[in-house]
Amino acid sequence: MKHSENSNRDLKDAARARDLISLSRRILSLAHKGLARNEYLKKISSLLISFCDCDHIELRVLENRILYCCGVDMKDPGSFYIERREYRKAASGSPIPCFGVDTDLEGICEEVISGKYSGRSPYFSSTGSFRIGDTSESFDIGGERRTVAIENHYRSLAIIPFAIEGHYQGLIILKAVATDHFSGEKMELYEEIAQILGISFTYRHAQVALRERVKELTCLYGIAKVAARPGISMESILQNAVNLLPPGWLYPEFASARITLDDGVYVTDGFDQGIQRQSADIFADGLKRGVVEIVYRRKMPDLDEGPFLKEERELINAIANEIALIIERKEAEEEKSRLREQLRHADRLATIGQLAAGVAHELNEPLGSILGFSQLALKSDKIPAQTVQDIEKIENASLYAREIVRKLMIFARQAPPRKENVNLSNVVEEGLYFLASRCQKAGIELIRKLDPNLPDIVADRSQMYQVLVNLVVNAIQATPDGGEVSITTRQGDDYVALIVEDNGFGIEENVLKKIFMPFFTTKDVDEGTGLGLSVVHGIVTAHEGFVLVHSEVGHGSKFEVRLPIHTGGKSKLSQENQNA
Repeated sequence: MKHSENSNRDLKDAARARDLISLSRRILSLAHKGLARNEYLKKISSLLISFCDCDHIELRVLENRILYCCGVDMKDPGSFYIERREYRKAASGSPIPCFGVDTDLEGICEEVISGKYSGRSPYFSSTGSFRIGDTSESFDIGGERRTVAIENHYRSLAIIPFAIEGHYQGLIILKAVATDHFSGEKMELYEEIAQILGISFTYRHAQVALRERVKELTCLYGIAKVAARPGISMESILQNAVNLLPPGWLYPEFASARITLDDGVYVTDGFDQGIQRQSADIFADGLKRGVVEIVYRRKMPDLDEGPFLKEERELINAIANEIALIIERKEAEEEKSRLREQLRHADRLATIGQLAAGVAHELNEPLGSILGFSQLALKSDKIPAQTVQDIEKIENASLYAREIVRKLMIFARQAPPRKENVNLSNVVEEGLYFLASRCQKAGIELIRKLDPNLPDIVADRSQMYQVLVNLVVNAIQATPDGGEVSITTRQGDDYVALIVEDNGFGIEENVLKKIFMPFFTTKDVDEGTGLGLSVVHGIVTAHEGFVLVHSEVGHGSKFEVRLPIHTGGKSKLSQENQNA
């Protein structure tokens, strides 16, 4: 008889071992599948309620200082629930998987976690688990009468802790309607299950961290790879980058992304405002330049930050930082390129200036002879009419050539200005006298808006004429089909302004950057020398002023020359107006 009992016990132990091994494998396989937290806890709860032979099971898990609580009834598998609860702090200040409410049950849970009565009370096992056969009766712990009331007429209660990554951060709470339901043998089994469950959670955490790290690195590597393409624009980098974002999130099929930088917006296909959003600001050189956003098109269950994981917060911050670094690198490269171009431009100007001065000096003498002899020849009364016309052509060509030489001299700073008190409105009136007929022939209406009370400035009158003529001629050439050219003079706080505006074809942005470069022109060979605006710039700069240009293709251009009002020989043009 005794041999038969031993055999039955052995068979029972073997069956229990097989069941435990099977359950362990299934629990560990769930950790490997990469399920979302809610789905993972639901499946774990379903496995445990089936195995543990109880009426209700509750799991508490503390992750990233968030306490998740889930449970299910044996009689109703569809009753599964999951919620976040406020956690309690231990005496050390560390969070523990107990609710932040003062009840008998939570007090027992805290004692289970602390191990205060482990092996020191008949209600606590040597590993700290708690069990009681009848919750309707009081019981003695450490010389103190205690009760633990639980809902729904549950009479038997078992609380088993489990460790995650070396710390007690989880509890299994089993409840049964029957009294004395949880025997010592069952508790040993539950404690073994708790150890497997702790290993499963630890393994799942490692798997989740690894997957998120892989997604993070894949996303960041993709952005860095795009940014490394030679010659790629910032706009192309951001459009490619925004398409790499959704796969890095938990629900990529429902995710859309948007990157906003300065005035540019870059979105994934089908982007909408969504109902759940995660964002990170882009700061470059200490200034907020934009924002990276991920939105879900449908409501997703709450995780660490709304529907987003804490790893996703780290990822979106890393993406914003990476974009900021790309911006800073790109802008540094552009600044470096701009400075290089300025150096090349300065070198070209120095070379051209030396060449211009030499050419002007060499041409002045023969031009003076040609012009002088042609004018002398015209004074003779015995020259045939045809010859007179030819000599006049020589004279006009000489005058034109002399004007070019004069521009070269001004550009090369070989012709110093002769400054005196000048009224800019008077200069415009006198200058337009010679330009009015040309405007009329070109079908251009000349509009004057001159300030009669404009104060005098100290300037070279002839050079002011030159500025006016060059700007007006430039405006005439910009309106070949006729139009309007307006000339305005006005007074600012510490400057006077000459504004020449046309409604011609305008200047393209890439051309606008080069208009003051000497010999740069978009006109035909016989229509311009490319020195007009560079001479204007040189004259205005020599007078301590500056030129503002605004142009819009198809709508015309506006040139505004600002010259300082001088008092006592000192310029009054403020730094603020120079930056206008």
